[in-house]
Amino acid sequence: MKPVIHRLLCWLPLLVCALVVEPAFSQEGPLESTQPQGIAPDEIIKRFAQKETEFAKARDQYTYRQDVKVQTVDGDTVDGEYHEVFDVMFNDQGHRMENVVFAPQSSLQKIYMSQEDMQDIRHMLPFVLTEDELPEYNILYVGQQQEDELHCYVFDIAPKKIEGKKRYFQGRVWVDDHDLQIVKTYGKTVPDLCGGKPCNEVKHHTDNENLFPKFTTWRQQIDGQYWFPVYTKADDELHFKLEDVHIREIVKYEDYKRYGTNVKILYQGKEIPKGEKPPDQQQPQQPQQPQQQPPNQNPNSPQQ
Repeated sequence: MKPVIHRLLCWLPLLVCALVVEPAFSQEGPLESTQPQGIAPDEIIKRFAQKETEFAKARDQYTYRQDVKVQTVDGDTVDGEYHEVFDVMFNDQGHRMENVVFAPQSSLQKIYMSQEDMQDIRHMLPFVLTEDELPEYNILYVGQQQEDELHCYVFDIAPKKIEGKKRYFQGRVWVDDHDLQIVKTYGKTVPDLCGGKPCNEVKHHTDNENLFPKFTTWRQQIDGQYWFPVYTKADDELHFKLEDVHIREIVKYEDYKRYGTNVKILYQGKEIPKGEKPPDQQQPQQPQQPQQQPPNQNPNSPQQ
């Protein structure tokens, strides 16, 4: 997002790994700095990165609806809004695509959506830390915390360095101690851009600023296996050179469904061909009817 004459990304300076975390409206207990029992933090990181890799591949096989709403707020009044609803689906050839189902004209006046915003909405707000991306981040174990009914290990994450135009996540993740999967993230996307360069590399801010808000993403278990993002919320003050802008952002991920052509039906360890039912669900064969004799013929008489 950008101000009408500037861009909108974020304000938080790049830290090596620590953030003061103040998540919005989450039911959580106090953070305890106790070490994990029976497993080392490095092993937890390894395990959840493996699960994240599986999660990324699995989510690519699901269809879902994404509802994005970005508002600017003046006091208690909403004075501008961007709203888009699109379905992530597959075409007849099985290729992944987006189908926009609702996109009224934006009424944002103080900011506008940048290319980086669109990229982050699709890829960074539902942050995934796969095994391939693990070497790009510093990860620090900070303790354990209760998140609703889940007991979680907590880690702070920050990129080791910023390369090119790549987008990164900086913040905190909560890892369920049972499934060892990320169930919640809080932080922001980096870097902020000033004149097309990371703001921390620019001595004087320019009029072309690109700032992003802090956000929280909650996940939910889908199909009893993977923790997929279901809700993202941002409520932050963005400090541009000319003015501060209060924004609210809500992203909903709804109606996850596994793409049908990739579902295999197994019966006693063997795959059932597409279109067929398992033997115990097939219609029983009808008993063969006895052949009727022609009228006035004695069934016991010899054949002519």
